[in-house]
Amino acid sequence: MKKLITLVLAMAMALSLVACGGGSGSNSASNSGSNSQSGTQEGALKVALCMSGAVNDQGWNQSAYDGAKAACDKYGYELAYTENLNAADIAAAFADYAAAGYDVIIGHGFEFGDPALEVASTYPDVTFICTEASASADNVASYVMACEQTAYVEGVIAASMSQTGTIGAIGPIQGDSLVKIVNGYIEGAKSVNPDIDVKTAWTNSYVDTQLAQESASAMIEGGTDVIKHCANACGNGAISAAVTADIWCQGDSYDQSSLAPENILDSAIYNLDVVLDIALGTVADGSFEGGVYNLGMADGAVEVLISDNVPQEVADKAQATIDAIVSGELVITPNYTVE
Repeated sequence: MKKLITLVLAMAMALSLVACGGGSGSNSASNSGSNSQSGTQEGALKVALCMSGAVNDQGWNQSAYDGAKAACDKYGYELAYTENLNAADIAAAFADYAAAGYDVIIGHGFEFGDPALEVASTYPDVTFICTEASASADNVASYVMACEQTAYVEGVIAASMSQTGTIGAIGPIQGDSLVKIVNGYIEGAKSVNPDIDVKTAWTNSYVDTQLAQESASAMIEGGTDVIKHCANACGNGAISAAVTADIWCQGDSYDQSSLAPENILDSAIYNLDVVLDIALGTVADGSFEGGVYNLGMADGAVEVLISDNVPQEVADKAQATIDAIVSGELVITPNYTVE
């Protein structure tokens, strides 16, 4: 009987989210479905994860799903998720989950902050957790990762590897959490070569790989010989362009070495398992408080995975930069200014 009730709820959620504009790309799955997690307990808290892209994008969204799943397994929570949400559909998705009795709703990305505040006021007994947002209320907490730290290190690597003195960075939609990455990358590169030319482009999409590929190709034609992206699944197109042109590239959010084993220099890793374990842990022990919490390299929230393609002397330079950031000797201040 319990399985039947859970299945009906999952179907109702899926239909509701499609009706609010999620489209055929949206998905909602509970523990009892094909994406189920083991170890949930009778009366377990129900957690919903909302994402802007696909759960298997080998990047930003997959890192969140993997992290949420690990944390929910640890605390015995049920987990449902919805992927490929457009900005206009976020508030409706939040409201649908809240109305369906979910205890905790996670919005992955800065664009989920304002909708969380909007819906949270109507559902004061529901806990809202956002990543990379600045939303804060009695029942809303945001966890901000110091992605500018990893970007700075990637800039150091890129400038050290560039032969042309021109590198490129491609982002999706301009927002504080993404602008700070691009600016951190530029700052890191200029710490190595003050005269380096850093090309930038914004695709205005999280998922259209063709747009990132076209932007990267244009940069490459202009002499760029290292390409970094922070454009979610869209950025995979930039990696593809780098492989085609046989230049260096840098991954984001996830270990993306499998996408370009001969061309990848590094991947910025966002350890959402650490972040969401901390966030959901406050729910588990009753210490949750609304607010904005910052987590960086020293907390294990972000790191840079350096590939074997990087020469030892450059890897040593990058590691020295990492060590300085972790110790506090080098402080990377987030810069939200659009250049």
